[in-house]
Amino acid sequence: MSYAIAKICIIKTSSLGDVLHCLPALTDAQHALGDVQFDWVVEENFAEIPAWHLAVNRVIPIAIRRWRKNLFDKQTYQQWQSYKNQLQSTQYDVVIDAQGLIKSALFATRLAQGEKFGYDRKSIREPLASCFYRHKFSIPYQQHAVERIRQLFAQSLGYHLPDSKGDYGIARHFQQQQSSTPYMMFIHATTRADKHWVDSEWKKSAEKITALYPNIEIRLPWGNEKEKQRAEWIAQGLPNVLVLPKSNLTELAHQLANAKAVVSVDTGLAHLTAALDVPNVTLYGATDPKLIGCYGKNQHYLHKDTMANIGVEDVLEQLEMIM
Repeated sequence: MSYAIAKICIIKTSSLGDVLHCLPALTDAQHALGDVQFDWVVEENFAEIPAWHLAVNRVIPIAIRRWRKNLFDKQTYQQWQSYKNQLQSTQYDVVIDAQGLIKSALFATRLAQGEKFGYDRKSIREPLASCFYRHKFSIPYQQHAVERIRQLFAQSLGYHLPDSKGDYGIARHFQQQQSSTPYMMFIHATTRADKHWVDSEWKKSAEKITALYPNIEIRLPWGNEKEKQRAEWIAQGLPNVLVLPKSNLTELAHQLANAKAVVSVDTGLAHLTAALDVPNVTLYGATDPKLIGCYGKNQHYLHKDTMANIGVEDVLEQLEMIM
């Protein structure tokens, strides 16, 4: 088989950070194999991301999260059939399940037409998923998720993995634009309560940063009403702090790509910042950055036992190194 012209399908459905972690493997394959093209099965909420990479030919959205809430609706059945027909319209030479879950194996890998590749049962979170792969690889856990996926692709497609740090390959998609007002961003929202930083600390940080850097604006994104209210509270009374309008991922990526710096909690948008090579100070209390921290250039970890132990001065000290 000539992998340079092979038809390859990737299964990596969610979440935001996990989908982004798959991108450096595509860049590796592109460099090793030439003009290689991938189709990618991904949850509909993250379908914007694969299209940012030049190696992706077709994005195949799946909606497991939404369909399971309406299992017996006619519309759900029709959408499922449409998805299945789209996935099975191509005979693939290689199908790589980089998700490694039973649901990804059942609803995507099993249905795709082609040779199936994935982690072996000792290298996967849900060992039963490995039963769906013909070719299985042992890839140690004690390394960053990006490196595990890079190894999976290299072994599946038969090329030597480069020693260099992985390149997401999407920063060039978001052309750097000189803003009339230089700005940084606060990514303050996350789904887990124990990953949140104290609201009052965000407020104090905004006050001190705008005082120290009066020519720099702080921009606050949000995704739901609760997050909007927090952003508005942080910005209240501070003329150089702007609450952004609600944005899709592509719009947020443009905002992040042109920021001078970012301060973030451990969340998907922090990983998007890393993928865009933007200087970022990420706050870790509930999670360990060693295996799933922001991977990329200009990434700085601020790690304490709990989020409550991270202070404003800690953040300012990190920012001084990158501003």
